[in-house]
Amino acid sequence: MTKINLEFVTHFLTSFIRQEYSKLGFQRAIIGLSGGLDSSVAAHLAARALSPANVIGLIMPYRTTPPQDLEDAREVAERLQLRTQTIDITPMIEAYFQSQPTDNNIQRGNKMARERMAILYDFSARYQALILGTSNKTELLLGYCTIHGDMASAINPLGDLYKTQVRLMARHLGVPARIIHKIPSAGFWPGQTDEAELGMSYEEIDQILYHLVDKRKSKQQLLSLGFPEEKIGRIISLIKASEFKRKPPLIPKLSERTVTHDFLYPYDWDK
Repeated sequence: MTKINLEFVTHFLTSFIRQEYSKLGFQRAIIGLSGGLDSSVAAHLAARALSPANVIGLIMPYRTTPPQDLEDAREVAERLQLRTQTIDITPMIEAYFQSQPTDNNIQRGNKMARERMAILYDFSARYQALILGTSNKTELLLGYCTIHGDMASAINPLGDLYKTQVRLMARHLGVPARIIHKIPSAGFWPGQTDEAELGMSYEEIDQILYHLVDKRKSKQQLLSLGFPEEKIGRIISLIKASEFKRKPPLIPKLSERTVTHDFLYPYDWDK
């Protein structure tokens, strides 16, 4: 994978956030702080772009959220001098699953992700603050994210950075070392880790994705580079299976101008 110019990417992304928020007529950003790598990097970028006074961090634990994650989220907020509010999502999640029980951990995790996003959108309206996304390129390509959950946002500055690149950005921006070295986890259940669930490290995943997506290499070419066939196949299958998450809802074309087909003007089009 090609290295990134950290100073340039930082400048580019902070300018992007500032300009896009200005175009949309907003001064404030709201972000879900999990105590993890991605939300910490996004918070640092937002604070630089919009000033700490204009960034609101919501900390939304569930009863099984590790206390360390709460401490890390609060430490990031304190370092950046962000306004924060903590909202425990346990009562609403438990109330739902008491009437609609399930033993499926993925189902429960998706419900938690969507509950958090629902709260973020409510606070977005309360504070007139646009939601800043935290999903990285690796997650988006693999579908390792919840549609209408953590995937939802107005602006997503991390969407074209692989997970390993986000980690480099974290070091550059001064994210606490404990967060940088934390084992990545979606927090869907106690002990869950991303890499164990995916069956490979993010370093392996990102290398394969880079060759498949950025360099447009075939499976045969990746095999010739020494990547294991099983891991290549696993990643390709995840990309294909999650394609629906990366597209807007499909609309059948009936009129002369159809949204997402041929009405594609950006929001700053000349009226």
